[in-house]
Parts: sequence; structure tokens; C-alpha cells
Amino acid sequence: MTTWTALTTLAGKDRAEALGAALEELEPEPTGVGVFEIEDGADRWEVGGYFESRPDDVALSLLSAAFGAAEFAVSELPETDWVAHVRRELSPVEAGRFFVFGSHDADKVPEGPVALRIEAAMAFGTGHHGTTLGCLRALDRLLDQGIEARSVADIGCGTAVLAMAAARVWEGAVIASDIDAVAVEVADANIRANALSNRVRTVEAAGFEHPDLSGAARFDLVFANILKGPLLALTEPMATAIEPGGHAILSGILLSQADEVTAHYASSGFNLIYREDIVDWSTLTLARNR
Repeated sequence: MTTWTALTTLAGKDRAEALGAALEELEPEPTGVGVFEIEDGADRWEVGGYFESRPDDVALSLLSAAFGAAEFAVSELPETDWVAHVRRELSPVEAGRFFVFGSHDADKVPEGPVALRIEAAMAFGTGHHGTTLGCLRALDRLLDQGIEARSVADIGCGTAVLAMAAARVWEGAVIASDIDAVAVEVADANIRANALSNRVRTVEAAGFEHPDLSGAARFDLVFANILKGPLLALTEPMATAIEPGGHAILSGILLSQADEVTAHYASSGFNLIYREDIVDWSTLTLARNR
């Protein structure tokens, strides 16, 4: 079945959400409406609707004018088997000693690397994005330095690829958390697929706001691959949660934001050990002062 999309951009979260609500009232009725911030901190928003038949151009023009948005771009999308498409596009990823693959590439897993299976239908957190890749490389560098972690937390875990990577190389306890219930379900599915259910446990939580996290002994390593805003808000909780001499691997940070995040964490007792930039994204490896 053919799908039609109508996309526009505008400034301001409130106006974007109001436009999204108005878009839901159109005839023909959209099958779905999305409102997304284009870039963290830039206050530019994308509003889009999906339709089973072409939306009314006049109605869209009136909406864009009423909310001060750009003209809607209307496109026709042919029916696509997206899982098959993702499988074709997502090749295995190598990050130091780690090899991330989908079940469709199980025959390509070489001997030696630490292999992690992530299903193609669960695309965010497969290792292809610069943030996930940067975190895996950061973990690889810590291992090269002889670092060992008895307790690890993966905050905003997504597919749980980082939590599973830690569980593969260390014997300690690993907790993976995410604010989104669906992400936790995805994490659980991947953990089972990698036979790590007895090594990684998951919780639904924002930051460290769960008894399994806040009540745990201090962590030797915390991953937080999220966004600048939440990372800044987690600075003090992170300092409390990490053992002196322990490490934090932070990502989801645009190149232009890396210095600010580094300075913010430095004020709470973290030293920058390594920064890696991949395309538009930075990954920071920090050590908490002893």
C-alpha cells in the first residue's frame, strides 16, 4: 500500500506540538503524526504526518501559514519491506575487539572478536551510529589499558549493546536501564538472543532513579549514550554513582557540545581521558578523581 508523508519545520516546541495536534484533525485523517526536535538545543522542530491517501494541499498550506511553519513537503512512498531493507543496509560493525552483527550475517562472524548479535529490526544501537561506535571503541581502549570493572551501568541502554559488551569481557554485575518501556523490551530480547540473561538485568528508569541503580554499590563504569541535556542533568548523580577512580563513557554529544559537557563534568570531579569524534558526534571517556 502506498503511503503519503507531509513534513514541515518550525521553531518552538509549543508551536510544533500545537501544529502536530492540528494535523491530526485533517481530512483525510493521518495514520500517524510525529513531532521531533531536529537538533538538541537548536529549538528547530520537524512535524510530519503519514496518510493512506494524498493530503489536501490547501489545508496543509493553511496550517503552515497559521503556525509560522515552512511549506509542507508532500511525498509519495511506495510499499517497502523495511526489515528486509535494513538487513541489506546494515553490514556488520567492527569496533576494536567487538563485532556487532544481525542474525542475517551470522555466517560472517569471525573467530576471535567479541561477537554481539543485534536484530536488524532494532536499528538504533546497532553500532553503525557514531555514538554507539564511539562508546564501543572507548570500552575497547579501557580494556587495552588493563581496566577491569566489577559493576557496570548502561543508562539509556537502547538495544543494550553496550551493557552486553561489558558483560562479555568482565565477570561483574551489569545493569541496563532506559526511560522507554519499549527500549527495555528490545534490550531484553537482545540479551536473551546473546545468552546473557544471567549476566545483564534491565530496569525501566530515568537516569539513576531506580532502587537497583540508586541503591547499588558504586559503579566502576557507567555508559550514558543519551543527549547533552540529560547528560548535564546527570552530572551530580553520576559523580555519586561512580567509584573514585572509576570511569564514565558519555556520548550522544554533538561536536559543538563536547567542550561544555567536559567542563561540566570536570567541575564535579571528572578528568577527560580521551575524546573521539566520529562524523558529527563526540564520545568522552572520563575518570572520576580518587
